[in-house]
Amino acid sequence: MNLDAALVAWTQLLGHEHVLDPEQSHQMYGADTAGNERRISATLQIADRGEIPEVLRIAHAHRVPVYPISTGHNWGYGTALPARDGCVIVDLGRLQGILHFDAEFGVVTVEPGVTQGMLAKFLEAGNHPFLVPVTGAGPSCSLLANALERGYGVTPITDHFSAVTDIEAVLPDGSLYHTALREAGGEDLARLFKWGVGPYSVGLFTQSGFGIVTKMSIVLARRPECVKVCLFSLKNDALLETAMARLRQILGKLPGTVGAINLMNQHRVLSMSAPYPKERLGGDGLIPQAVIEELGRQYQILPWTGFGTLYGTNRVVAAAQKEIRSALSGVASRLIFLTPGSAQNLASLAGRLPGSLGRRLGSTAETLALSLQLVAGRPNETALPLAYWRNPNPPKNSARDPARDGCGLIWYAPLVPMRAEAVRGYVNMVKEVTRRHGIEPLITFTTLSDKLVDSTVPIVFERDDAGKVAAATACYHDLVKTGRPLGYFPYRVGIAGMATLVGLQDKATTFHARLRESLDPHDILAPGRYR
Repeated sequence: MNLDAALVAWTQLLGHEHVLDPEQSHQMYGADTAGNERRISATLQIADRGEIPEVLRIAHAHRVPVYPISTGHNWGYGTALPARDGCVIVDLGRLQGILHFDAEFGVVTVEPGVTQGMLAKFLEAGNHPFLVPVTGAGPSCSLLANALERGYGVTPITDHFSAVTDIEAVLPDGSLYHTALREAGGEDLARLFKWGVGPYSVGLFTQSGFGIVTKMSIVLARRPECVKVCLFSLKNDALLETAMARLRQILGKLPGTVGAINLMNQHRVLSMSAPYPKERLGGDGLIPQAVIEELGRQYQILPWTGFGTLYGTNRVVAAAQKEIRSALSGVASRLIFLTPGSAQNLASLAGRLPGSLGRRLGSTAETLALSLQLVAGRPNETALPLAYWRNPNPPKNSARDPARDGCGLIWYAPLVPMRAEAVRGYVNMVKEVTRRHGIEPLITFTTLSDKLVDSTVPIVFERDDAGKVAAATACYHDLVKTGRPLGYFPYRVGIAGMATLVGLQDKATTFHARLRESLDPHDILAPGRYR
């Protein structure tokens, strides 16, 4: 490896101001919510995607490993850090072009630095009737990167990579990748048809380091005539299994009309609505169940809270409401249907109530109103306060950045079969493991289909305490280890979990290694990423 020679060549290509030294790189990219640390050799800030082929040719010639990021806001999974020490970060955040938009069909082509918030402003400015594929990570996060991580959301197209059609990528030796259909049939068809022609290879660029994706076409869901949320609660934890069976029924009968359904335990909702009760912890450092129940009464939050989305015409949504009421009869409490507008009115009314009751109900109602804006395809920060729950330091400016602000957060995100016994076993496992490490058991289920849910468990901790960082890291690894033989395993992992993941594979690792040897024999691009 000849880093000095590579830096000279990169400086000539990009300009001195866009090549950062290790100290500058650490200051800008070194903070991570999980408490991971990496030695960063340098950073290259890219202003033109046409520079990327030469950037990689230089890396290849001098055997210098590089690691691409988009906005670097991969909070809970590594933030902007490489999977291994000694990499040069390739920052694509300045590539903010919306390169093409098909206003008739709602297909947008974006560069890596285009965020949820940027696309929302673009669609609003043009009065285009389409939804942003939002996530809870907030308006400052990359659309392209989330799709490449095979992320998901709550708008009609739940699986964000399923909406990806065409991509362009630069391979480790600096050569270009184009889809076969784009080259043989033209860009218009490539943007409209996901599978292309011949072997399907676009998926190889997800959760991998096979190339730097420089642009991506995404099919957007059309904004429907009616968007509503079904909000309900379970007044007893024992109703969880029955509720899951009823939700499967709803999803099976109403595909396309009902989007993702979230089911959150009381702990999780309180972490988004109520201050962390630091002065009321038990001897084990955790919030006693009696305190959780008391806070639940104060903030009107029951043991489980359900949150489902409905999309369609007014008549279709009205009919779906009747089906949902029937399916949840005898199980759900406080079953209501709200539009984003009615939720905002409710928040305003609750906020006018006097005293502490008004403040508590106003907080819960405001969280609900922001959540409804999210399902309507309008990105916001409604989920980000979770990361600050155990961090006494408020955001340093109006935009939240959990890594910069010192928050401790690691995501455990396993797939769970939507079977009653599997769901109950999973809840019991999470409670047992998290408490073993002094972590609050915050659980959300999000339906991916009528057969499978993804659960997200945010491991929230004080990042300025080395002991708490070690406990949180141990908790994550314990969850993965304990959950695997029970049938629960993450759909994505952070940089600290990638080596463990590879160690659990055999033939899959061999196949990927053969591809890597062909495309990147010197292991230049994103070493250690999912391998």
